[in-house]
Amino acid sequence: MADYRLSELATASGVSARNVRAYRERGLLDPPRREGRAAFYDDHHLAQLRTINELLGKGYTSAHILEFFESMRRGHNLADILGLQQALFGETVHPRERDGTGNVDPTDADVRRLVDRGLAQEDGGELQWRDARTADILAGVEDPRDYLKTMLRVSDGTAALLDDVAVAVVDALRAGVVERFGPKYVPMPDDMAELEQMVRDYRKLATRVIAVHLNTSLRRRLVQAMSDYTTDIIASEDDAASL
Repeated sequence: MADYRLSELATASGVSARNVRAYRERGLLDPPRREGRAAFYDDHHLAQLRTINELLGKGYTSAHILEFFESMRRGHNLADILGLQQALFGETVHPRERDGTGNVDPTDADVRRLVDRGLAQEDGGELQWRDARTADILAGVEDPRDYLKTMLRVSDGTAALLDDVAVAVVDALRAGVVERFGPKYVPMPDDMAELEQMVRDYRKLATRVIAVHLNTSLRRRLVQAMSDYTTDIIASEDDAASL
């Protein structure tokens, strides 16, 4: 689950830092996690802010929203809420520490761009990849610079498309939950275990469905690309021989 400082949460949610503080003071927003004097928010707070925005946009007052949140807090114990939150956002991703990242220069411009995209991070001056398999691949490459550029091209070319995919997936998951519990139904404590398991399973199934479709499309496109590449080589050799 991502961590946000106040300014980062404001940017991600579209709610000003001033309003975030106001929501927190009124009890609309749950308190952040404290580490010394630093305050850290997470995806749960981001979801809360988006819910607040949506309800305000539909004409609800702050008092109504607070009453709704308070009833939710009274109706579900902390374990229920944390269990559903984990099902929604998935397990916390811990970067993989490997000696193999030593062949990548953390100051390289492409590496900095990958860090900005959340594919890697630095911890105490050490570069860590967010996905263990990325570390495995790059650890076996003597000079990974071409690989890093390819990763950036993939990221640049797919980020917006994958966000559209995510919207479609969330809509499908929401429809599945509504089909089970009914529209506008607020799950009761006895329903939370089933809802948590359903969300977790749906999330995993959606990931696998997308992976199968993507691998099938990639295989088809790669076969076509290699055919085109080979054809171009043969054609260029024929052209050279005719000169």
